[in-house]
Amino acid sequence: MGSIQKVDILVIMAHPDDAELSCGGIIAAHVAQGYRVAMVDLTAGEMGSRGNADLRIKEAGQAARILGVVARENLRLADAFFRLDYMATLRVIEVVRHYKPELVITNALHDRHPDHGRAAQLVKEACFYAGLRRIVTYREGQQQEAWRPKEVFHVIQDEFIQPALVVDVSGFWEIKKRAIAAFASQFYVPGISERQGDDEPETYISTPWFMERIEARGKEMGHFIGVDYGEGLVASKPLAVSSLPLLLRRKA
Repeated sequence: MGSIQKVDILVIMAHPDDAELSCGGIIAAHVAQGYRVAMVDLTAGEMGSRGNADLRIKEAGQAARILGVVARENLRLADAFFRLDYMATLRVIEVVRHYKPELVITNALHDRHPDHGRAAQLVKEACFYAGLRRIVTYREGQQQEAWRPKEVFHVIQDEFIQPALVVDVSGFWEIKKRAIAAFASQFYVPGISERQGDDEPETYISTPWFMERIEARGKEMGHFIGVDYGEGLVASKPLAVSSLPLLLRRKA
């Protein structure tokens, strides 16, 4: 995927399926509007109780096609054991400089899974350092130019965090569900999970109840802004605006 460059939004998450669960609707909505979106998974989720690295990467590719993104890659950092260190930061700087996004969306600042908060900090710091020209990185043998995204946003995952903004994804909820269903090794998919008959353990995320929670969260976020479904984002810093045109046009 070396030839793919300059996207509008880069979604960088700890695990395959993090993005689909937390901001799949946002991705699909912006693709539909003509924006270029790419996805990067830090790990293959190989420490998960179900599936394996190769299967999860294959599922991620299928989900990426459903969402319509221009590229998706996996950095193969160590699931559960990656750290905010020199090498991991350089790997993230490299992909930020390669895709040159205006906006980056990454994991929740804190969450049930320790990888999520750690990934959020790693990506946030790497996005800043990507703008420092004295940090030298290469991609396919070519030295990269410095690049710093305009904004870094964090999703809301298992633990509730008050959103800074909520995006209306009502028209894209079914696409989000299809993208999540691509990860049949991880989640309950009606009509598929019943037929699998595998010996893998049931987990917190593999039950019908978990998918009901995803549905409820989407409705909850939608309720905040008066629509059917929404997805919330947290800003890493206050958003700078010159006016309030959207609010001024909004009627009670």
